[in-house]
Amino acid sequence: MPDSKPTHRLVETPKVHGRYLSDYMAASERRRRTIIRDCKYRVIARIVQHDRAKAFITNMMKSGDLSAETLSLEAQRLAEMMADTPFEREVLDNNSDFLAAFGEAFDIEQFPDAEIIEGPTQFKVNLNGVDVNPDIRLATRRVNKNNRERTGLMTIRYAKGKPLDEEVGRWQSSLLFGCRKMIDSDNDDAPEQKLCVTLDAQSGKFIPAPGDALSRFKNMEAACASIAERWDSVEPPVNAVF
Repeated sequence: MPDSKPTHRLVETPKVHGRYLSDYMAASERRRRTIIRDCKYRVIARIVQHDRAKAFITNMMKSGDLSAETLSLEAQRLAEMMADTPFEREVLDNNSDFLAAFGEAFDIEQFPDAEIIEGPTQFKVNLNGVDVNPDIRLATRRVNKNNRERTGLMTIRYAKGKPLDEEVGRWQSSLLFGCRKMIDSDNDDAPEQKLCVTLDAQSGKFIPAPGDALSRFKNMEAACASIAERWDSVEPPVNAVF
């Protein structure tokens, strides 16, 4: 008798996480179809998240106490922490690997020349019918030579043993730049491309939004209009059970 246990969950209205929208913008058309299918039909199986590692990094950045040694010590602490289930063990080990990788790649010279502060972490946006979570982790700020405030945002990505494709990083940072422009709508000159960055924890690189970030953001808005139009017609994966 076939297994009738649900394997996927249907997301009825268009919702795309910022990381997947960035992947989408840099992907082939075939890969794009897969990304949108996976956003509409979410796998139910428990997925290992990196919330512990990301929270640790953001808290340390805000405190100004981040260092390779601090990262390595926390990675070791998570690796040695007791777990009640095999899944908990997997989560702890993956978060430990995350912090260890960033610790090995850590380079203070890579950090943006700006103050790192609390960000609008709950900020979400609807782009032409698609709910997008830009995954804001922190905000950046500096005052230029003319005593004008410049602002930015930061997010964090990690894939074990696989540095982030820099073109994907540029798209994700462009999304942050567009969001920063919305947040600073009363001061349109404040957002700065170089202060909107995606941290790739695997390589230790901070990938800033490029000079054409606003144009890229408009392209993302156009892509979202297309995604919203296609959403209802996207077919589920073969053998998916609901």
